[in-house]
Amino acid sequence: MELSLRQKAAVLVVLLGKDYSPKIYKYLSEDEIELLTLSITSLDRIDNDLSGEVLEEFYEMALAQKYVTEGGMDYARDVLVAAMGQDKADGLLGRLTSALQVRPFDFIRRADPLQVCTFIQNEHPQTIALVLSYLDTGRSSMILGSLPQELQANVIKRIARMGVVSPDYIREAERVLEHKFSTVGITANVTVDGIDTIVEILNSLDRGTENFILDSIEQEDPELAEEIHNKLFVFEDLSKLPNQSVQAVLKEVDNDVLTIALMGANETLKQKIFSNISKRLVETIEDNMKFMGPVRVRDVEAAQQKIVNVARRLEDSGAIELTRGGADDDYITT
Repeated sequence: MELSLRQKAAVLVVLLGKDYSPKIYKYLSEDEIELLTLSITSLDRIDNDLSGEVLEEFYEMALAQKYVTEGGMDYARDVLVAAMGQDKADGLLGRLTSALQVRPFDFIRRADPLQVCTFIQNEHPQTIALVLSYLDTGRSSMILGSLPQELQANVIKRIARMGVVSPDYIREAERVLEHKFSTVGITANVTVDGIDTIVEILNSLDRGTENFILDSIEQEDPELAEEIHNKLFVFEDLSKLPNQSVQAVLKEVDNDVLTIALMGANETLKQKIFSNISKRLVETIEDNMKFMGPVRVRDVEAAQQKIVNVARRLEDSGAIELTRGGADDDYITT
């Protein structure tokens, strides 16, 4: 059975499972996510031989990419020829080169849509239609909506009637537009929210590493540390949640994990948690803490991180709303 590249990608995502597949989706555009998801839903039974072939090809492609990154195409070719022979190495590098080819008008895809609109509206409607047909739907819609109204209908009709376009025409249009972009100073900007990026990274780290990074930032820039902490939910922030949310979190936490986590908790947080569990469980936890003896800091931090992960997961599902470090919201309880 000969699979297309899209079908192979779908098989690979299925084989990776629910723990790793979401990590791949984070790096895809909306259009790519839609196409990949459709391919997955249309898959038939995946037998062992097919699974093995897809995984082997993925591994070989990843290995070839690693060699190209380390020493360039010639270095990669020498290593792969030595490892698997001339024919297989050539075929692998050919597939890799094809997969790495940049889509047409990539420089526009990475530019600010408003800048693109200001520039491109002076081009021929057929050229505008060609460019928009290669962009993702969100960016195309934004640019199209910003064009003069009398131009919009013309461009839409040309997109609808586009049909097959000569690769030579595409390359020439791309070359001319890229040159014009560079002469007027339009650059391919990437907007990154640095604070949100840091928070996303910290959320995926263990508690000890998270604390170390925050402490280091606080020494260098206290205001930045406070801004990050305001967006970051940590174990101590459980004390700021309404009782209903605390109960929802504790419902999914093992009692042994809760006991160890509370070994490093302040009195305010302990009382908050104790007020949301049964008296019998409070007595059990307090007795266990008395007789448990010394507990390693990293074990306490790991237990606290497990509880934080539960809270963040519940927030992602919409079950609760978390209050970050700097927030001090009031709640009315019934």
